[in-house]
Amino acid sequence: MSLLAAAGLWGPPGLLLTFALHPALCLRPAPTSGPPHRDYCVLGAGPAGLQMAYFLQRAGRDYAVFERAPRPGSFFTRYPRHRKLISINKRHTGKANAEFNLRHDWNSLLSHDPRLLFRHYSSAYFPDAGDMVRYLDDFADRLGLHVLYNTTIAHVTLNKDRQAWNGHYFILTDQMGHAHRCSVLLVATGLSVPNQVDFPGSEYTEGYESVSVDPKDFEGQNVLILGRGNSAFETAENILGVTNFIHMLSRSRVRLSWATHYVGDLRAINNGLLDTYQLKSLDGLLESDLTDLAIVKDREGKFRVTLKFFLEEGNQSADAITLPQDDNDNFAMRVAYDRVIRCLGWNFDFSIFDKSLRLSSGGEFSKKYPLVKASYESKGSRGLFVLGTASHSVDYRKSAGGFIHGFRYTARAIHRLLEHRHHGVAWPSTEHPVSQLTSSIIRRINEASGLYQMFGVLADVVLLKEAGGEVPPCRLGPASAHSHPPHRGRFLDGLDRPGGAHLTSEALPGELFGHRSAKLLCSNPYTQWGARTHNPEIKRPSLHQPGQPATPTPAIFH
Repeated sequence: MSLLAAAGLWGPPGLLLTFALHPALCLRPAPTSGPPHRDYCVLGAGPAGLQMAYFLQRAGRDYAVFERAPRPGSFFTRYPRHRKLISINKRHTGKANAEFNLRHDWNSLLSHDPRLLFRHYSSAYFPDAGDMVRYLDDFADRLGLHVLYNTTIAHVTLNKDRQAWNGHYFILTDQMGHAHRCSVLLVATGLSVPNQVDFPGSEYTEGYESVSVDPKDFEGQNVLILGRGNSAFETAENILGVTNFIHMLSRSRVRLSWATHYVGDLRAINNGLLDTYQLKSLDGLLESDLTDLAIVKDREGKFRVTLKFFLEEGNQSADAITLPQDDNDNFAMRVAYDRVIRCLGWNFDFSIFDKSLRLSSGGEFSKKYPLVKASYESKGSRGLFVLGTASHSVDYRKSAGGFIHGFRYTARAIHRLLEHRHHGVAWPSTEHPVSQLTSSIIRRINEASGLYQMFGVLADVVLLKEAGGEVPPCRLGPASAHSHPPHRGRFLDGLDRPGGAHLTSEALPGELFGHRSAKLLCSNPYTQWGARTHNPEIKRPSLHQPGQPATPTPAIFH
């Protein structure tokens, strides 16, 4: 089946997620017995879940979203604790192009309704979290999305069945014991489990998720904050003016987003503590690995920091334990603290998933993210996809896939993969005469939001064909497995930051194939050529071949 679609739009619907497209599967009848069946189940009615629901709704698919709260966006009813988002709401750009404006709108979800742009819900550059709750509520309501509220999925397991699309069904059991069955499971539950480090005295810490947000509760106190991310600095910013001092302890130095160009690092809006530290006030930043330390409570009820080694030497009273004297020694750490606050980030909640799904963590990201392929499909279970923040392992610290302005586009790409795999719907494309190729690509680079936000992950593919001819059926495959002659007509268009890996190693994730690069495999033996490639053997063909018309037409997948 050719990936070419004869019609489509060159604008916002564009973008190809660069992974292999599986052959479309024949639709099979839903099971006639057992629990209620749906083709698609979405866990979570946060931004990622609602975004996927929108695409499923527009495609007329059989789906349901399961949400434990009575309304969508329940995460934002509680977080961030101090209510100010750090996602940009830039309402004015001087441009009328809607796609370009989405580059600078980090809160809106994709839809056909211009009323559902976040700029209509807040005029603040950094909006209040309550505005996001109101926005998501309207998004679900106005679009008529199928959300089952007050439905907590307590357990998810597999039921093997050869008649199922993926060789099994997913069985979801809710808090009432009712079972739900689906062919494809889309997990959009985010990161919800507070990260905790086990060290002696960790029971004395207060978590970011529960600590008071009233500055009056910290007046005249010495406060130690564990962590160095936005939640730690957000907490410090809230109490900076009422405390005696704040010390912030982490195992490495603070990473500033303006220096790293990664939006998940410390943002300028939260870095007031850096000012007071650098201007020689009483606040301070301390560096040490938490696993080497211990917190003890003295007879006055105050907390002191020491080395775990000293604590393990014998059964000593808190007042007799030696304070650090080696490389971890820091005069500031010898002072007693009134409060110790833990701000160490979040992990994915694996507890509801049965072992049969093999949805596991591991590798570089330990407990934080589930293991997924470059296509965001679970490495353990075909047909299980991870959306939103929890899918950020694919582009962690590289792109914006862990945030709304990034994962709204990866959700769209996943939906297009599902449309092609299960419903035989070709990836959207459009055709242009070759005379417009250069201007079309330049326009995409200057305007496209998905390419702009998800650099190194999303790309456009351009295929050339001779006038009157057909573009051959193509798929992405591993470069090392390219056994037949290469072909003419490959052009990848993607955006990348300076110093990033070249397109063939980063925009085509080798993880899916076990290779570091991939090529576009087509049935016709043309000459292959690529953009921004480091392969000197790939040469750009002349668009005017002897004996052929001078105006071949490129087919563009996006």
